[in-house]
Amino acid sequence: MTRSEPTAPVTRRTVLAAAAGVALAATAATGTAHAAGAAPSQAAARLVDNRAWTTYSDWRSGTGSGVRLLAGARPGVTIAAAAGTTTYTDPHLNKTAEWEYAQWTSPVHALTVPATEVIASWNAHTPAGTWIQIELRGTYSDGTATPWYVMGRWTAGDDADVDIRRTSVDDQSDGRSSIWTDTFSIDDTASGLRLTSYALRLTLLRRPGTKAAPTVWRLGAMGSDVPDRFTVPASTPGLAKELAVPRYSQNIHAGQYPEYDNGGEAWCSPTSSQMIIEYWGRKPTAAQLAWVDPAYADPQVCHAARFTYDYQYEGCGNWPFNAAYAATYKDLQGVVTRLSSLADLETLIAAGIPAITSQSFLKEELTGAGYGTSGHLMTVIGFTPDGDVIANDPASPSDPAVRRIYKRREWENIWLRTKRYNATGKIVSGTGGVCYLYFPAHVSPAQRRALSKVGIR
Repeated sequence: MTRSEPTAPVTRRTVLAAAAGVALAATAATGTAHAAGAAPSQAAARLVDNRAWTTYSDWRSGTGSGVRLLAGARPGVTIAAAAGTTTYTDPHLNKTAEWEYAQWTSPVHALTVPATEVIASWNAHTPAGTWIQIELRGTYSDGTATPWYVMGRWTAGDDADVDIRRTSVDDQSDGRSSIWTDTFSIDDTASGLRLTSYALRLTLLRRPGTKAAPTVWRLGAMGSDVPDRFTVPASTPGLAKELAVPRYSQNIHAGQYPEYDNGGEAWCSPTSSQMIIEYWGRKPTAAQLAWVDPAYADPQVCHAARFTYDYQYEGCGNWPFNAAYAATYKDLQGVVTRLSSLADLETLIAAGIPAITSQSFLKEELTGAGYGTSGHLMTVIGFTPDGDVIANDPASPSDPAVRRIYKRREWENIWLRTKRYNATGKIVSGTGGVCYLYFPAHVSPAQRRALSKVGIR
């Protein structure tokens, strides 16, 4: 499947939503990118705030009803005894059911960067018949408050007899901000309105009378206010290193399981996720893959597509859903964030941490890609001695062809810019440095320092 370039740049999320799928242009794009640079000081500034609740002290700092806090090697929160019951009508199953629930609410977090966008992330274990809901309520720079916005309803499973359908929630807005699939966004950023603080509310749910319960180990959000820019200043190469990341092509899955985002040609996000999951030594079991047609190569890619699928978005590219899927593997964590430069990526690669990046570009803007896209995910695995980007690009005809080398200057610009011209000459949005980071629950000291340097703990 191909998707056309968006034509109405209503918000930056117009393209961010498209970036969740591969959206490859089947023919060569026309037109020339225009240059209208941002000031170097703007591009260099870190305009991202990450906050996550992961430690026992973090969980104790919140307020709960019906929850039990877990200490130990991986602290978290689960259901102790139900605080009550609620009715949920699943719009994708047309089924109404009763659920027991418990709730935990974070302290209010004051954003170090008053934000135009906020994206939540969570890592959880959700046994069959359990699920979680993540909500955000913030305070605007004028002192007024947002409503409680649903940032996602998540379960790892999809058994229609016992599970809900994991889903984002559309049509949430108060006329000043809106939820675009997985992203809180200020409607009119030119007004100067920003989000200055927020709290997250976690609801843990299970079927009444059962003992199974979800457990959440990580809950947080990334707020950002990246300035509008068509170009970013060129960076200086600082690292030559390549990580041994498995290579998987999404395109060999074209037409497979079209119920999940029309098949493999749209699976850039789960394919990239699976590469990184396996880099860290995790993979699905044979039993978990038994549902996949044995004639299909790389069945784990089909598995990743199925279990990242957002039934409302009708795609496999919901960013937090991919991070949450990665965290279903033993002792892995996943977060969605923004990085400010290729130097950030070099810091991570030096510590052995690859990254999944989101970018959009015309065919002629990225030499060697052979396609144009309104949004695509690929995996950065290293840098050449000349500083060029080594990427595992799932939009390749075969697994061996996945490894690509892209010119540093071209690549950093298409990834970090927030504005661009599409094939028809219209101004549309760029992704502004969005990436997913997956890493073990217990990292090495060098990896901890690298993550801290790019704002993740």
